[in-house]
Parts: sequence; C-alpha cells; structure tokens
Amino acid sequence: MPLKLLDLVSQIDSFPYASDTEQITRIRECLYTLVLDGRGGAQVPLGFLPLKVLDMLTKAPASIRGETRVDPVERTVSVFKGSDPETRSALAARLAHYWRSQNAFPILRGWRDELWPVYGTEGELLFNIERSATGLFGVVRYGVHLNGFVRCAESSHGIKLWVARRSSTKSTFPGMLDNVAAGGLMSGERPFECIVREADEEADLPGDFTRERIKAVGGLTYMYITQEQAGESGLIYPEVQWVYDLELPEHVVPKPKDGEVGDFTLCTIEEVQTQLSQRQFKPNCALVVIDFFIRHGILTKQNEPGFDEIIRRIHRKLPFPGPHNDESFFRAPTPEWLEMTL
Repeated sequence: MPLKLLDLVSQIDSFPYASDTEQITRIRECLYTLVLDGRGGAQVPLGFLPLKVLDMLTKAPASIRGETRVDPVERTVSVFKGSDPETRSALAARLAHYWRSQNAFPILRGWRDELWPVYGTEGELLFNIERSATGLFGVVRYGVHLNGFVRCAESSHGIKLWVARRSSTKSTFPGMLDNVAAGGLMSGERPFECIVREADEEADLPGDFTRERIKAVGGLTYMYITQEQAGESGLIYPEVQWVYDLELPEHVVPKPKDGEVGDFTLCTIEEVQTQLSQRQFKPNCALVVIDFFIRHGILTKQNEPGFDEIIRRIHRKLPFPGPHNDESFFRAPTPEWLEMTL
C-alpha cells in the first residue's frame, strides 16, 4: 500500500512530541542531555546523548575527555569545558579521534574531516565538531538542499522536477532518489555559498549561473532517530535545512560530476508523487519535495487531509539553540540574518 505523505514526514520527524507522554517518557529514559554552562551559570541544552554514548564517554580516560560532569538526577552531562570555541573544539576533536582509534562507534568509520558548528543561545559559535561525530552528541546539524525544476506548459501544474539518483557506492542511502544538490554546512560557511558549491560539484551547474537564478525559499526543521541505513541506529539528529529553488531553462541539464550522483531524470509531478509513495526518496529529501509541492500549490488543504500536520512537522521547534530560532528562518533569509550563520 502506498505511503501517505504524512507517513513520510513521520518517518523523518520521528522523535516523539511532548504531547505523546508515553513515548517521550520512554525515549527520554534512554537519553542524557548535553549541556554547556552559559552566562550566570545557566545550563544551555545542546543535544541528546544515548546511554551507549554516555557509557563510552565515562569510560574514556580523563586525559582524553577532559573535565566531565554527569548529573543522574537531571540526566545531564557536561563536557568540552573551556572559555572559548577553540578550547572546546580541541577537546571535542581529541575525544572523537580517540573513539575513532578505538573503533568505538561504527558511525565514525565514515570520518569526513569536516568540522560542523554547534551554536549558543545568541547564534554564537560554541565549538566545532567532526561531522561524523555530531550524531553521537545529538547536536543540531545544518544543511542545504536545492530543488531544480523546469516550466512546462504541457505538464500538470506547469512544472517538471529534476530528480537525482544517489550513487550506488554512497555509504548512506545508496541508489535512492535525492534533490538536485544537497550537502552539510561546514563551520564558517554561509548557506548560500554552500549550495552554490554543491550545485557545481554534484550537478555540474556553474557557480555564476546558479548565483544569478537561485532563490532562497526558507527552511525545514525536524528531529530524526537514526536507523541502520544512517550508519548507526538510535542516534538523535535534530536537523535544519536551508532550502533553495532553481528554475532551469530547458536546454540546461544537470549532470553527475563528483560521483555523488548516479544520474538525473526530469520527472512529471505525477511521477514524483509515485516515487514518494513508493518510498524511493532519501527520507529528508522527501520532506524537501513535499515542501516544494506546498509552496507551488501542488499540495493544498483541499487535496491533502494531513496538510496542517505536515506543515507543523516540517517546521518543528527544536529544543536547542541556533540561528534556526530566528523568526525569519522560515522565510527567505535576509543578508543581515545570514551573517548570524558564520
């Protein structure tokens, strides 16, 4: 039986809500909250650690993990103590390298040598952490996604959508469908510059061409509990995606360039709807397509019973700080606001 769109949303926004008291109680019993001391001694929540990660943390030599405080009553853990981002980042790197050397977590086998940011309550950088280690601490992960589409009067809704198929050699979700370009946001990189780079690397769309035509259309937020396909099950991924649309002329065809994509196909809306219902898209990429459908009037209250719930679930209020908490996040961002993401 084909999946409903709300089922697809629930698949990726899978962390229970506070209103589901039974599920939230059960999962919180398996988690500790990563906290950092803020101004005035207040503790700032930054992420969720599964018990298996907490166990490995406490077993690591103190000379590796640094000063660590575990509060079993409040179920919090404080680590990476330091007075500046550089000190905290060095502690995070030392621990991640140690775990990697010990083969402590399968997810670290996908080491990327990319630093991802962890932000504080005022949008300030608290520390950087290796990309593959972010899920171990459940900190917010930031990324960018690009929809590529073509105007076509003969097609329904006057649109066709370019769909990428992930390379069969990808370590995660090989062979599944994807957006035209996407990627993680490295520390110090602006979302706009990131998506321009990814469009060039993955779809062979020149930077100057993309800069002139791309449109920032807002963002998506959700909280995912990983399955085995993501490299390791039971990790918490609060994720933020900046989303962009790019209208392509008929003669401009995205092409695989760096090996991340196997092929691109120009699809009708009906074909994409079938692909969604058959769960062919990488889960978070399905959310980006659903958001595209909403913004372009393809998915409406009139034809989708779960419309309001879908809107709420793909714009989830995350329990951790960062630039996504700015009110402008769900609108096309302004240059002033984008400065916060550095």
